[in-house]
Amino acid sequence: MQDLKKEKTLVIIKPDGVQRGLIGEVIKKYEQTGLKLVSLKMLVPTNELIEKHYLVDPDWKIKRGNKTIQAYKDKGIEPPELDPEKSGQKVLDVLKKYLSSGPVVAMVWQGMNVCSVIKKVTGSTEPLTSDVGTVRGDFTVDSYQVADIDNRATRNIVHASGSVEDAQKEIPLWFSESELINYRLLNEAILYDVNLDGILE
Repeated sequence: MQDLKKEKTLVIIKPDGVQRGLIGEVIKKYEQTGLKLVSLKMLVPTNELIEKHYLVDPDWKIKRGNKTIQAYKDKGIEPPELDPEKSGQKVLDVLKKYLSSGPVVAMVWQGMNVCSVIKKVTGSTEPLTSDVGTVRGDFTVDSYQVADIDNRATRNIVHASGSVEDAQKEIPLWFSESELINYRLLNEAILYDVNLDGILE
């Protein structure tokens, strides 16, 4: 059985986050939850890597297309494309252009319920509908509608794995096993130890 305290997830600070000088702010938000950063690197991803990343789920295009279409309908706006696969392909094409436009910062975070915690702190995919206090809610105001009008990807600062299963597929695309550092943080004792013995002197 997998140790829940060692669950891992992938986070990528996208080119807009890097260009706006938000690397430290994004890391700070995740660190403050008590999660542990176990690997980090800056790179300019290739189109091949980006496509592999998003298509680790063979149904990604249809799921992404349906999500985009529904987001329009929820706002009472006619979607520009009603075919989920075509809509998803359009999203993939603009994502490749967006993510390969400059350096990104790829990170692996570890901790209990890490995927759920990271997703909560990150906010919903569309910044416009993200809650205040989240990465996307605090640092950007972009929307699907504006991105579609401009024929570009939604600039939403970060990518975060959608689930533990997704993370297990995504992490090896970006990091080798040897790049994941196994170490102990002092605050893990406060977060995870059964008893808080030894605090008082």
